[in-house]
Amino acid sequence: MNRHMITVRLDRSKKRALDAIATGLERDRTYVLNQAIDAYLETHRWQLAHLKEGLRQAQRKQFCQDSEVRAVFARWHK
Repeated sequence: MNRHMITVRLDRSKKRALDAIATGLERDRTYVLNQAIDAYLETHRWQLAHLKEGLRQAQRKQFCQDSEVRAVFARWHK
């Protein structure tokens, strides 16, 4: 894998927390940062894909029925 170096400025408390995680995992800081960045990128790719799909559905006028929306809200507001 071709790796590149970047510089990141962190608050002291974030650096301490990062180092504590690395120590607990018996890994180095770079490993923990790469894992965190991978998770961040995966989350945002997932969100973007779902937003794009929602826009495609809206353009095709594929909307949920009121009863479907109420059912989803009911699951979250028990």
